[in-house]
Amino acid sequence: MKRHAPAPERNREPLLAVLREVMPASGTVLEVASGTGQHAVFFARAFPGLLWQPTDVDPESLESIAAWRAEEGPPNLLPPLPLDASTGTWPVTSADVILNVNMIHISPWASCQGLMRGAGRVLSPGGLLVMYGPYFVEGRETAPSNLAFDASLRARNEAWGVRELGAVTAEAERHGLRRERVVDMPSNNLTVVFRKPPDAGPTG
Repeated sequence: MKRHAPAPERNREPLLAVLREVMPASGTVLEVASGTGQHAVFFARAFPGLLWQPTDVDPESLESIAAWRAEEGPPNLLPPLPLDASTGTWPVTSADVILNVNMIHISPWASCQGLMRGAGRVLSPGGLLVMYGPYFVEGRETAPSNLAFDASLRARNEAWGVRELGAVTAEAERHGLRRERVVDMPSNNLTVVFRKPPDAGPTG
């Protein structure tokens, strides 16, 4: 069944503006945690030179992605694949870009760790990991909305919560990824861009 969520409609244009500045002209994008599939359709259409591989851990999300693809998907949008970011076995062995939107705060920390481990392993040299969502940033006053959001997340699941950008960056660095850009986004979100060095090999 094709599902619809308001957040992808709100954030897709601001995120697209950042992606246009960093995306390669060609290659494969692995979208980890594609959710409803709205982003996959929108961004695949915006970047016709890129093969777009959506994934998700949730079977209902995979059904929704497939439904969006069947109704509106451009030819460069591939069928969705099941992927649990926290595991060491991914269905994709190489990618030029990994896009991860609004996942790490609504999943256990192990999912962020697995995302970084997987990115270090499958990204091509010079490849990008692009992440979007809310973060706490050391030295910056935290927006009240993010504090309230963090409290509501932890009330729903004690393993969830808004992550510290410094902790996420440190986890990325453990797997050979360097933080390249942090872009302020609407509603107190950030887009964070990590890059695998051009001379890097695969990491654990």
